[in-house]
Amino acid sequence: MKSILTLAILLCGFCSYAQSEKDLESQVEKLRLALIDPTEVALRALSSASLTYGHSSGLLENQDQFIDALVSGKSDFGSISFEDQEILVEKNVGIVRHYLVADVIEGGQVNPIKIGVMLVWHKEKGSWKLLARQAYKLP
Repeated sequence: MKSILTLAILLCGFCSYAQSEKDLESQVEKLRLALIDPTEVALRALSSASLTYGHSSGLLENQDQFIDALVSGKSDFGSISFEDQEILVEKNVGIVRHYLVADVIEGGQVNPIKIGVMLVWHKEKGSWKLLARQAYKLP
């Protein structure tokens, strides 16, 4: 009986982890879509007020700067896909790594890019929020 109870507790923990990972994966997809079709409401709902958003160029933005760049069109994505994505969840922190493959529109020109990205998410009031992002150039 004791071993059945232990197994049940382990399964509940695994189910909780799997659900948390699935919820985070859903938020990452919402972020991908919001980068293509940005609105202030969507981007604020996905990101933490304490956001640090790092670009592969070394530029760092806070939440307001990140949102303004997208909503104003300064950063304009024609398309984005996330490739080879990995998700790790530890309690209320999630780490997502992937390659961002996109068409960036600059001055009417479409420029394809492929960069590495690491996202750090944390739960705020039961919802995953983007806390930090760092992009890096690939070799």
